[in-house]
Amino acid sequence: MSMSIVQYFGNQLGKCGYCSGTKCSLSHGMHAYRLDCQDYQELIDRGWRRCGNYCYKLRNKETCCPCYTIKCDALEFKLTKSNKRILRRMTRFLRDGKRETGSGNGGDGEGDGDDASGAGEVNASEPQPQLPDKSPAVINVEQVASLAQAQKKQSAKQTAPGPASAPAPPPTLGPNKSAAPISNAPRKKAKQMRLERRQAKLGDTAAVPPKTATQEKSLTDFLSAASETDKHQLKIVLVASSDTQRTCADAVVALYRKYQIVIHNDNPARLTLASMQRFLVKSPLKNDKPSDGPEMGYGSFHQQYWLDDKLIAVGVLDILPGSVSSVYFFYDPDYSFLSLGTYGSLREIDFVQTIAQNVPALKYYYMGFYIHSCPKMRYKGKLSASYLLCPETYVWLFLTDGKLRVVKVVIFVSSNYKLLFYLLLAIRSKLDEHKYQRLNPDPNARDVNEFLMEHLDDVMLLLDAKTCTDYKHYLQINGPDNDRDTIVEYSQLVGKVCARRMLYVNMS
Repeated sequence: MSMSIVQYFGNQLGKCGYCSGTKCSLSHGMHAYRLDCQDYQELIDRGWRRCGNYCYKLRNKETCCPCYTIKCDALEFKLTKSNKRILRRMTRFLRDGKRETGSGNGGDGEGDGDDASGAGEVNASEPQPQLPDKSPAVINVEQVASLAQAQKKQSAKQTAPGPASAPAPPPTLGPNKSAAPISNAPRKKAKQMRLERRQAKLGDTAAVPPKTATQEKSLTDFLSAASETDKHQLKIVLVASSDTQRTCADAVVALYRKYQIVIHNDNPARLTLASMQRFLVKSPLKNDKPSDGPEMGYGSFHQQYWLDDKLIAVGVLDILPGSVSSVYFFYDPDYSFLSLGTYGSLREIDFVQTIAQNVPALKYYYMGFYIHSCPKMRYKGKLSASYLLCPETYVWLFLTDGKLRVVKVVIFVSSNYKLLFYLLLAIRSKLDEHKYQRLNPDPNARDVNEFLMEHLDDVMLLLDAKTCTDYKHYLQINGPDNDRDTIVEYSQLVGKVCARRMLYVNMS
């Protein structure tokens, strides 16, 4: 793994992009000089999200618009009628080149709200967070990373067990974490296993032919309907964010400016190349291409949508060990009649499905935040096979149509006996009652990745350009520490695993 290097900024107060209130959005913020993709996977599984190199986590109990991380299991995703209409509309447009009447405003044409809630198009991206006034310390990232790696190797030698000692198992994040080490072998469904056992009893081990007569068209079936004889050709090109000749090309900058001005009513004077780079091009993710990973590797990418020779949309994505995370999506407002916000989401789900064929562990599509108090952002809860993250225990809870279905909670009564409870909870009605909810229905559940004070000695600190040490030795060198509470707060927010693995910049 590469070394993740961050500087924690503490509590932040700014303007809310959802309710447009001033000084009411409360969050924690940190600057990421570099992030290993595995570390960032674990951070987003704790409610963090990035905007360029800035990472933030909402203070949900206090902020004006609580944000709940939402993800979709791409392998279990099912198309809605509205999804199918949008896909068919795109197919007809590519084939005939005609804009359909009655499908304007970017909605789905029949007003069921899958792509919009009210009038006009709703894009699939959160507003940009307000960045802090504080600037991060200036460091040589490569030099600091080498220094920290050398320090870790030295510490490992000093604490290495004797030959008779058994090696300690690596820390994991529990069964509900996307980033936890998992087998690449796909698991069979219970129905399939029962069918195989029945066949074995009957002496018939031949595979059962798949259903064909009543089988519904899949997302891939819809997207593969394009033909070379179509009037228009849509080509989607994956480009690494670091390839600035393509991610910062004139066509991309012009499209970004047009989208922000028309859709978000942004000030044109502030929509510079530098601002776009800071938000959508620069990334702390360290690109990694392991042999057992996806073909393009892990890291930050742009998906460019080219209609013939015209760029009409760009999706900014992070490809991580357990997921593809949507960072932002912008498009040409002239093509809003194609519902490009939803179409882009469907394309990204298809992208995850394609990757999962070779990397089964990478099967989740992260859509950012579900904000129940913001009506225009509730549409995310309508994607099938979606999950919300509990903001206290960091377990995933299954949703359908914005309602929590059956959740299995395991309560261990003794070491030899466990009691199972099945709870049905209507999450929408609970969030209607109060905008902040714990979500996890088990009152006794705890965060399995909780940072405790006994872990504090292991937190790695960068004191200056040439000094890297753990917290225990830092105290021996400097004595009482005035920054202790801040370091503890940071460690609790990022969790035990990341707190002990990432490098905390503690330079004045």
